[in-house]
Amino acid sequence: MKAAVLKAFGSPLVVETVPDPVLGTGEVIIDVAATRVLAYADEVFSGKRNYLLDVPVIPGPGGVGRVRAVGPDATHLAVGDWVICDPTVRSRDDAQAPDILLQGWTAGNADGGLKLQKHFTHGSFAEQMRVPTENVTPIGDIDDSDAPLWCALGTLLVPYGGLAAAKLTAGETVLINGATGAFGSAGVAVALAMGASAVIATGRNEKALADLVRRFGDRVRTARMLGKEEDDRACIHEAAAGPIDCVLDLLPPAANASQVRTAALTVRPHGRVVLMGGLTGDGGIELPYTWLMRNGITLRGQFMYARDDARRMISLVRAGLIDLKEFQVTAFDLDKANDAVAHAAANAGPFKMTVLRP
Repeated sequence: MKAAVLKAFGSPLVVETVPDPVLGTGEVIIDVAATRVLAYADEVFSGKRNYLLDVPVIPGPGGVGRVRAVGPDATHLAVGDWVICDPTVRSRDDAQAPDILLQGWTAGNADGGLKLQKHFTHGSFAEQMRVPTENVTPIGDIDDSDAPLWCALGTLLVPYGGLAAAKLTAGETVLINGATGAFGSAGVAVALAMGASAVIATGRNEKALADLVRRFGDRVRTARMLGKEEDDRACIHEAAAGPIDCVLDLLPPAANASQVRTAALTVRPHGRVVLMGGLTGDGGIELPYTWLMRNGITLRGQFMYARDDARRMISLVRAGLIDLKEFQVTAFDLDKANDAVAHAAANAGPFKMTVLRP
């Protein structure tokens, strides 16, 4: 099969012929129809992000395709089924605290995560990929030309995982912190689809905030952040015009602790705060102990999403509550993988996707 291979960090992808993946028990082989190229892929491939990724490797986190072959323990999947492949691989020998791998992207840690990577090494920048059976979810019949659009599930599922962790219920008000990024803007769409009565969207880009209102209407209320905590919190409360039930932080690595704290401290007593962004460094966000304790605040971190969340997200799309056509897709052939990486970096933003079509 043909694949785009990262031979070494800092070198371009090499498109070449490699051996086809070999099926094992508990595994599925997928013919990859489309796969996202994330906006920061260039930073992963250059080594700037220091991801735990052994090279040489076929990169690519997840994708959309058709089942080519299934193992003997699969009872529902059939050859030819259209599916989404979840890159979040979990070790099977500890259900309570599994090691995690983002297949084709990064190990969760240097111990168990790298052990998983030695077997589920390669990702989706290839004509075929091998994935654990439980990481494959049928999406129903689609036209081949729509496969790139269905790659949006990979973006939508991240905020869905955070909102599900927050136990968002219909009629609540949710704040999406960092709503003008790719995952934050998707979070606005998902929160509305899940029945939020209002979504407070924060960000610095006034034009991007206005575009969220244009897309989704007056259930979206925007709060432009200018960098002063007290002033920004006052802006959020003014936009909300009432209690904020939960906060989902999706700020990128370039953000700082002050921006996270600004949003978190707006949640109502007995509200929930979920941290899911890319804030880096060893420093904390310095939330007041007394405030957390006396107000009964629930604070939790969330990495990716639960295994069965993909099925629920597909149901939201099939019900018309999520419109995949909100996403603007630019597709590249596998031979143009390096062009796709450059395009993704230069064209990041809300509801924009760069996709490879192996």
